[in-house]
Amino acid sequence: MPFGLGLGILFLALYQGRAANKFGLLTGQIVSVDTVQLQVLAGTAVVVMLALAAIWRPLSFASVDPEMAEARGVPVRGLAIAFMVLLGVSVALSIQIVGALLVLALLITPAAAALRVTTSPRLVVLLSVVFAITATVGGILLALGSRIPISPYVTTLSFLIYVVCRVIGNVRAKRGNNGRIVRPHAAMGQAVEDQAVAG
Repeated sequence: MPFGLGLGILFLALYQGRAANKFGLLTGQIVSVDTVQLQVLAGTAVVVMLALAAIWRPLSFASVDPEMAEARGVPVRGLAIAFMVLLGVSVALSIQIVGALLVLALLITPAAAALRVTTSPRLVVLLSVVFAITATVGGILLALGSRIPISPYVTTLSFLIYVVCRVIGNVRAKRGNNGRIVRPHAAMGQAVEDQAVAG
């Protein structure tokens, strides 16, 4: 992702348009979303969520243990391509509104924060959405009446949420399991594998 962002900055530097347009692509223009953009984003969000719901279980299994999933007949390569297409469509449509920097912050940080407080795959997704919405709406409210762009507020709130979740996860890990710390990624992988086997 940093490599892709670097290429984006390179292409923006080669772009002959106005400098304001270049800056807008990086930080987004979330306060200037018009009705057409909102409708396109809402329609795309519905399509992406329906597609993810359709491939949720095999995708979770393939993400945790691709070799075992392939041995059980799960189309791992096809699922990976489908997921990347869905992700690419979502990012491409979101960049013009939230910007390349915010897309990175809202893709990675909320999910990393959720992984610190739970090992349930469904709950990780739910918390990721809640954290991302909280950071975005909070950033908009904090930026009202300020000359500072929304981007710093959103990224700062997203990072603070991650820090809080990391502290909570560390405290819970030390209190439980008789002082033995369990890595959240490993625990989540076990939970997904158990669910897939049971299904």
